[in-house]
Amino acid sequence: MKSSTQAVPLLAILMLVLLVSPPSVAALTCGDVVRDIGPCLNYLKSGSGTPPPPCCTGAKTLASAASSTADKQTACGCLKTASKSMNVNPATAKALPGNCGISLGFAIDPNMDCSTIS
Repeated sequence: MKSSTQAVPLLAILMLVLLVSPPSVAALTCGDVVRDIGPCLNYLKSGSGTPPPPCCTGAKTLASAASSTADKQTACGCLKTASKSMNVNPATAKALPGNCGISLGFAIDPNMDCSTIS
């Protein structure tokens, strides 16, 4: 009998902790994004046609890693910043996911509003 009366307050505390804990945050970092897309840099600056296999491998890794909304928004923001600072060809960047046969769930676009990604 004593153990059941102790379990009720413990359960209530556990439920309270779950209710007030912060929402999940992105597990993906800009370092991860840059590492995955790094093999695409030359292609994104001056390439055309089919991206090189290491580029598509990295893009596929990124697509797999960016599964949650928070991760997609992080990846979008990182790619947006990187594309502006590295002077990539916007058309090539937008076409990259399709050319690699993947979907990121957002466009690689220096003008993308990453907060609209769901």
